Amino acid sequence: MKHLINLCGLAVLLCLCCLKGNAMTPDSPKEVPGKVTTMKRAKAQSKLNAAMERYLQAASDKNLNIHSVMVLQHGKVLYEKWLNGGEQNKPHILNSVSKTFTSAAVGLAIGEGLLSLDDKLISFFPDELPDSPSDNLRKVTIRNLLTMNCGHDTEPRRKEGDTWTKTFLSWPVEHEPGTYFCYNSMGTYMLSAIVQKVTGQKVVDYLQPRLFDPLGIDAPHWDESPQGINCGGWGLYLKTEDLAKMGQLILQKGKWKGKQVLPKDYAIEMTLKQVPCQPAGMRADKVAESKLTIENSDWVQGYGYQMWRCRHNAFRADGAGGQYIIIIPEKDAVVINTAQLNDMQAEQNLVWDYILPALK
Repeated sequence: MKHLINLCGLAVLLCLCCLKGNAMTPDSPKEVPGKVTTMKRAKAQSKLNAAMERYLQAASDKNLNIHSVMVLQHGKVLYEKWLNGGEQNKPHILNSVSKTFTSAAVGLAIGEGLLSLDDKLISFFPDELPDSPSDNLRKVTIRNLLTMNCGHDTEPRRKEGDTWTKTFLSWPVEHEPGTYFCYNSMGTYMLSAIVQKVTGQKVVDYLQPRLFDPLGIDAPHWDESPQGINCGGWGLYLKTEDLAKMGQLILQKGKWKGKQVLPKDYAIEMTLKQVPCQPAGMRADKVAESKLTIENSDWVQGYGYQMWRCRHNAFRADGAGGQYIIIIPEKDAVVINTAQLNDMQAEQNLVWDYILPALK
């Protein structure tokens, strides 16, 4: 009997050990078969940790309300921190970072033969055109929408009670398309509407199996127009690590885990300087008097397909309030920020002043 009790006790002990070994701590991700839920982590060198402490102190000194910062190099997370109300597992408003995801949808549709860069805007909305479309409107292409060179002198604004596509198509096109940069969130909405036209799916649904699932991004929320079209240029919510995955994907020229998720050529082209640019809301003829130069500003480095070029041969997705995916190829690095602040150049300056020098 004593021997039997000892055997039973041993069995219970072994069972408990097995359960403990398989248990997931509160911080452990739940793995979904075939779906990568988190990025790999690596220990940062003391130089980077020290630099991040100085970075955070400088942000505090400048009253920059940063909600999260994540630094990746060689595909691994070296540093991550949430503060000022930012939460690791809570999706954050992205504002115009949404544009880069819409651009990805366009690239995928091009890769599937559903679109081309030279397709004309008016061909997708024959029933919503003005009575006499201008010659300039007739010339607007997918490429012009991607590079914010539609020819508008001012950014189109939505009209109460009108369909958003009709509002855009009725807006005056004063300049030859392809010759004049005007920051244009409604132009990105038109790209979203076009993708929905040719795929029969909202952009968020079209991207789910093609982008979000391969990257292990949970089904995100994306705001819509009254017509049931994702806003495209804004309205997407994702977590900090989701942004890191997108940044790493673009850094790797559209490849993820050995699979080409985004067409390689498009993934490269979207990050290149396609056109000259200036900050949102600023006219091209005001850049000189604004004293913005290629030495001191990240808003005059050039614009790609819904992505900005930066100093240090970097490029980025960015959104109002301080949302950033900053990709630094020369360091094989990605820096992510979410925030709620006004001085976005000061926020980028901290990356160049503290984080960049600390990366080997």
